Amino acid sequence: MPKLTLLGTSYSVPDENHENTHMVLAGEKHQILIDCVSNPIVRLKIAGLKHEDLTHILMTHFHPDHVSGVPLLLMGMGLLEREKPLELFGLDHVVDVMEHMLQDYRWDTWHHFQVTFHKLPEEELYPMLETDEFRIYTSPVKHFVPTVGVRIEFVKSGKVVAYSCDTAPTPSVVRLAKDADVLIHEAAGVSEGHSSPEQAGEQATKANAKELILIHYPTGDFLDENLGARAETTFNGPVTVAEDFLTLDYD
Repeated sequence: MPKLTLLGTSYSVPDENHENTHMVLAGEKHQILIDCVSNPIVRLKIAGLKHEDLTHILMTHFHPDHVSGVPLLLMGMGLLEREKPLELFGLDHVVDVMEHMLQDYRWDTWHHFQVTFHKLPEEELYPMLETDEFRIYTSPVKHFVPTVGVRIEFVKSGKVVAYSCDTAPTPSVVRLAKDADVLIHEAAGVSEGHSSPEQAGEQATKANAKELILIHYPTGDFLDENLGARAETTFNGPVTVAEDFLTLDYD
């Protein structure tokens, strides 16, 4: 049974109960990490998943609260004698800078398994990966640096989950989440590259999504207990404020 687990739900400044936003899509044969922060080996273990089962990493954009864990994960895998190949996906900007950073870390001295980078085009609903369990599409969204959101279509159940990633309201997210069963949308607050809960609700309404899950929201001393209620002013469906390790199961 494929499942999507939210390994972290905070915006850029986490607290003791919320790690930076990242998640993992786990099927029988493929396990895809969507962004990579903190110590992914530990977070996956807490979620009941094995880091050695990872097959792909999607890097949505090059901000440290989304991809700073990539070198640490690769180093850990190398030291644990991983042999299985790993594929990393990202826009040109992400891949270019990540490869340079890994070279600065001299990663050739501590990684010995095959790592392949794939550059995603900046086009809407690009088919990144298709398996017998799910299909993954990416679309550019509106952030401060080149960024993609994600659409996951589950083959057996026909369910659809969309993830906005970091973005201000933009039509590409509406198209990405069209008729989705769940839209996971950021709620960091109004800016040129982020959205408020009310704006997330508006995006969900325009997309005709059935359910809205808020993620990448301020935590710790800046946590707003009214996030869900604020989104409900613009969206009539169920609204959930995500917590770390929330899992969505799909047959």
